[in-house]
Amino acid sequence: MLVSRRKFMHSSLTAGLAVAAYPLPVFSAGAPKVRPAPMMPAPSYVETNGITMAVYDKGEGPAVVFCHGFPELAFSWRSQIEAISAAGFRALAPDQRGYGLTGGPADPSQYHITDLCDDLAGMLDAKSIDKAVFCGHDWGGGVVWAMARLHPERCLGIIGLNTPAGRPAHLPPVENQAPSLITRSENYYVTTFMSPGEAEAVLEADVRATFDFVLSRGGIWDKDKFAKLPADSAERQMDLLAMLQRENPPGEPFLPEEVMQYFTDTFEVTGFTGGLNWYRQAMRIGTRLAEAPWRIEVPSLYIGAEHDVILPPSSADGMEDFISDLEKYTVLDCGHWTQQEKPQEVNRVIIDWLNRKIA
Repeated sequence: MLVSRRKFMHSSLTAGLAVAAYPLPVFSAGAPKVRPAPMMPAPSYVETNGITMAVYDKGEGPAVVFCHGFPELAFSWRSQIEAISAAGFRALAPDQRGYGLTGGPADPSQYHITDLCDDLAGMLDAKSIDKAVFCGHDWGGGVVWAMARLHPERCLGIIGLNTPAGRPAHLPPVENQAPSLITRSENYYVTTFMSPGEAEAVLEADVRATFDFVLSRGGIWDKDKFAKLPADSAERQMDLLAMLQRENPPGEPFLPEEVMQYFTDTFEVTGFTGGLNWYRQAMRIGTRLAEAPWRIEVPSLYIGAEHDVILPPSSADGMEDFISDLEKYTVLDCGHWTQQEKPQEVNRVIIDWLNRKIA
């Protein structure tokens, strides 16, 4: 039985997922290199947990660490770096393990949740930061909620953008939770991402076309239109690889050319394997968190987006059962790429919460 992305990312299953190694690319001298992101401060580099992590760092005050999702980069937080640092906080955004200027190991087993969280804890050490607010979107949201359980002593607070905290396995299911609009099948994108090389072949065939489809609004990011599509359609099955191979995939790009080109240029160099390895280790999350504290005691904020059909606002129902201090906010008329589609609103909500809870 297939599971939702939320359950997949936060599953309490004890079985591991065996995945054959699919190495990250190795580039020879003179090969194209990833360039630092535009519209961001110059990156610094720190040694943490066996990797060299690129970190964009700006401002002074309580630290706020921004963690990106798939297939994104620290660059996804360019608007937040500026706004949060201007509001009196120190804003840090790393290219995380397997991405961008950071890169990562070829061994896919080195991408489990403890690696991803230990990377961030080591980054704080390297930057001489005791505690931080951790703000994550998409997969980055899964990491920051895990930080509150694996490294609670390093957390001032947690902000989950689109991604809810996984419900502890021993708690009863949430009553009357809205059902997912997605039709579960073997074509669900998380399932199709599992086999090393298969997703890469599609995603890397035309990287710009991939980002024109992925970083879009409307299309699969309109829940009302989505619900009216046939249940067996690629959209309703969230078969991203099939949709990407159409001549005209659904959705409309909404980001400026300079932004789209930087994502394209970067992933043309790095490929997508590093980020896909996060999925390929996801079924081990439950075993990694099994012995961790199940309550989250630091101030927490969940920001959902009205038209995110993969991680809808309803997926955050019941978080109050295990988070002591939780606030929620929904961004209306917005799809999955919330901090890039509605940056001013997201910044306003985050700054208001930081001023009340952290400053």
